[in-house]
Amino acid sequence: MYPNLKSTKLSIVVPLYNEEKNLDCLFKRLTSVLNKINISYEIVCVNDGSKDNTLKCLIEQNRCNTAIKVVNLSRNFGKEIALTAGIDYSTGAAVIKVDAV
Repeated sequence: MYPNLKSTKLSIVVPLYNEEKNLDCLFKRLTSVLNKINISYEIVCVNDGSKDNTLKCLIEQNRCNTAIKVVNLSRNFGKEIALTAGIDYSTGAAVIKVDAV
């Protein structure tokens, strides 16, 4: 028997490094798909020490959509560490990793 997908929480983990220009498109596409499948979700965004305005943009996105969670690393640790931090922070029953671009 399949679990009830409407009560299942899904975590999407996105490691980010200098992705300021891609964030609007990323969230528009992700939320569009997630809302269509009618599942509860969180989008865990890990800022991996970006030098541009990625963190500022993520905070703004969080203000508009509380399903967007922000993890800010103190410096650039690399994609694997950022991904691990996002998985550790996730609360969903399942985790899907996506790239910003």
